[in-house]
Amino acid sequence: MKVRQRLLALVGPSAGALSLSLLARTLSIRREEAAVEARWRAGLPTIYAVWHGRLALMPWLYARRDLRVLISRSRDGEIVAALIRRFGFVPVRGSSSRGGARGFRALTRALAAGQSVVVVPDGPRGPREVVKPGIVGLARLSGAAVVPVAVGASSEWRLRSWDEFRIPRPFARCVVRFGEAIQIARDADAAEQDAARKDIESALRSITWQVDEEVAR
Repeated sequence: MKVRQRLLALVGPSAGALSLSLLARTLSIRREEAAVEARWRAGLPTIYAVWHGRLALMPWLYARRDLRVLISRSRDGEIVAALIRRFGFVPVRGSSSRGGARGFRALTRALAAGQSVVVVPDGPRGPREVVKPGIVGLARLSGAAVVPVAVGASSEWRLRSWDEFRIPRPFARCVVRFGEAIQIARDADAAEQDAARKDIESALRSITWQVDEEVAR
């Protein structure tokens, strides 16, 4: 088993990155990025929120944007971290279950330095498509806005995992869409923070529904 794990850790990231690149080149992808173009031009640090099950294309879509991503400290997380490095993403190790405080501090420092981060607000173990409070705390303490992101595909594989992880099938039509930025006041009280959490969840569900409807036509 240890030999198998070592072999997977050695070849998995390279094979995964190559497979993702080859797959992505077969797809017809429409990018709906109007909501964030001004932020990109201004170089504003941003927290991009995307459901765990919709992450598959993100490294290829936004390679070389120097994005920080919170990745679990597990063995599987190590493989994922090595894979996303190949696309120019910077993994920050930690999760709500292992190393969470250190990961949270690293993301906060990245935002303070003007860098942007990707957060999966329903990870690492669900419930699926339910926003946890961590992203609200990150936005409140850093002052950075949260921007929801959704990716949909006309044809896809769905894994039998808690998040129903989705992988587009070759030659599928895909849409990636960014929602409007959500700002959370630094002095937000508990009730306001919970309202912000619900706003993020609602926005993510809304644009996810939109991209799924569009690729189904």
